[in-house]
Amino acid sequence: MEDLPAHLRSVPDGRHPGRSMVTGLRRWAAAAPARTAVVDGAGRLSFAAVHSRSNRLASSLLAAGLNPGDRVAVLLGNRLEYPEIAAALGKAGLAMVPIGVRQTVPEIAFITGHSGARALVVQHDRSEEVCAAVSVDVVVRVGGPGPGRDYEEVLTRGRDVDPRVAVTGDDTFCVQYTSGTTGRPKGALLTHAARALTAELSAYEWGLGEARVSVAVAPMSHGAGFMFGYAPLLTGGTVVMLPRWDPGHLLDLVPRERARSVFLVPTHAQAVRDLGGEGPQGRDLSSLDTLYFNAAALPVPLKEWVLDAFPQCGVHELYGSTEGGVVTDLRPADARRKAGSVGRAWFRTRLRILGDDGVEVPAGVPGELFSHSPFLMKGYLDDAEASAACRTTDGFLSVGDVATMDEEGYVRIVDRKKDVIISGGLNVYPREVEEASLAHPGVAQCAVVGVPDPLWGEVVTAYVVPPAGAVPVGVDELALFLRPLLAGYKLPRQVRTVAALPRNSAGKVLKRELRAAAAPQAPSPRHPPPVPPR
Repeated sequence: MEDLPAHLRSVPDGRHPGRSMVTGLRRWAAAAPARTAVVDGAGRLSFAAVHSRSNRLASSLLAAGLNPGDRVAVLLGNRLEYPEIAAALGKAGLAMVPIGVRQTVPEIAFITGHSGARALVVQHDRSEEVCAAVSVDVVVRVGGPGPGRDYEEVLTRGRDVDPRVAVTGDDTFCVQYTSGTTGRPKGALLTHAARALTAELSAYEWGLGEARVSVAVAPMSHGAGFMFGYAPLLTGGTVVMLPRWDPGHLLDLVPRERARSVFLVPTHAQAVRDLGGEGPQGRDLSSLDTLYFNAAALPVPLKEWVLDAFPQCGVHELYGSTEGGVVTDLRPADARRKAGSVGRAWFRTRLRILGDDGVEVPAGVPGELFSHSPFLMKGYLDDAEASAACRTTDGFLSVGDVATMDEEGYVRIVDRKKDVIISGGLNVYPREVEEASLAHPGVAQCAVVGVPDPLWGEVVTAYVVPPAGAVPVGVDELALFLRPLLAGYKLPRQVRTVAALPRNSAGKVLKRELRAAAAPQAPSPRHPPPVPPR
C-alpha cells in the first residue's frame, strides 16, 4: 500500500461522489477563514474572501442566464482573480475552458467556438480584439477598461451565497485544449474527481497544503500550471502569483513570502543559472525545500547544477500530460542515481510499454507508454474517434510517447510519436506551424521539427522548399508573416532551405532524417519565456 494519508487511502480509485474542485475550498474557508489563500503583489485574499468572491461570481453568472454544464472560456494570465474564478465555475456547475493570453485571436476564436463557450472571462488588455472575433452571451472583463462587464462590478452585484449546484465526481470541471496528430486542437474533458484527487495528491507529494506557501510560476491556463496553482486552495496552503517570468523576481519572492515549494520547467532553471552571481548563491532561500519540474526532461548537466545550487531542496521530476494527468515522478532520493529518468509510476497509476504489436516489451526496449489511473480524461470533446484511438480496450491511455522502463520500473522518455516540440516548457505542434507557413507565397513545401537547444530544450526549425525560381524566404520574413497567426513561442527560430523534403514510399516526410541533419546550434535568441504577461 502506498504511503498515503488515511483519507486518500480510503478512496483507491478516486471516484468519491462528494469529491469536487470546490469541496476543499469550502472546508478551509470554514476551518481557517482568515488564513491567506492567494497573494499577488500587494494584493492578498483570505480563504473567506476567496469563498465569498467566488460565491458572488457564481451567482452572477447563473443570474445572467448560464446553466450548469455550460462552458466558460477564461483568458487570463497568472493573477489574483484566477483561483476564485475557477472556484466560482465549480460552484455553479460550469465547465472552465482555459486559454493562454499568448494565444492569437484565430487560436482563441477556434477554441471558444469549438468548445461552445457561452461566456468569456477575459483580461482587459486582450478584451477588445478578442470580443471582436468571438460570439458569446456573456463577457466579463478583468483588470481595466474595455468591452464587457467589469469584473468587480459583477462581483458587487452578485449574492454572497454558495449556489451549491449539485456536481458529481464524473462531471466535467475543465475542457483543456491540446493538439493531436491532426494538428487541430482537441478539448480534453477533465472531471471534478480526477482533478480534485490530483490536487490532493500533489499537495501531499510536493508540499502545497496546510501551512505551506508555493509560487505559481507556470501559466495557470496550462494543465500543470493550473493544478499546482489551484491545489493550495483545496488543501489549506497559500499560493503566490508570479505575474510574468523574471528569475530575479522569483528569487526575491521566495524569502519575502517564505515560499517552500516551486514548480518550474527546465527553461526556468536555465534562466536562474544564467543569473550568475545574482542567482541563488548568497540569497536567503532557507525557506525553500521543494522544487519540482515538468514539461520536458531536465538535461543531466542542468539537473546537476540545480541539485548543487539548491542543496536544501528535494528535487522532483515528473512526467504527465493533459489527457493522462501525472504519470510518473522521480523523487529526490533517486535524483542523481537515476538522472535522465522521469521516475516510476505515480500514486494509483499502472504503466505498460507496448510494442507496435500491442504486446509489452522487455525492460530497456523502447515502446509506446500507456498509463491507467483515476486521473485520466473522460475523452475528447465531440471526437469519439480520437477518444477511442488513444486507449486500449481495458482503459490504458497513451499520448504517443515512446519510452523505456528498466528492471526497477524507472521510465525514460525516448521520443514523441506525435512530433510535438517542447520549447521553453510549452508544446508546439508542427503541423499547425506547417499549415500556417504554407500560406506564405515563398513556401511551396514545409516540414517543421524541433532541434535541441541548450536554453529552450528545443527550438522550432522549418525546412522549406521554395517555389521554382523564387528567392528563399528567411527566418525574419517568415516569422513576421506568421506572427498574426501563431503565438510567439510557435514561430520558427531557424529556417533551412532545401530542394526537396525526404519522403518514404508512401509520400510521408521522414522527419527523423531532418532531425538528424539538424545538428544542435548555438543557443537561440532569448525570446519571451513561457509565463504570460499581466
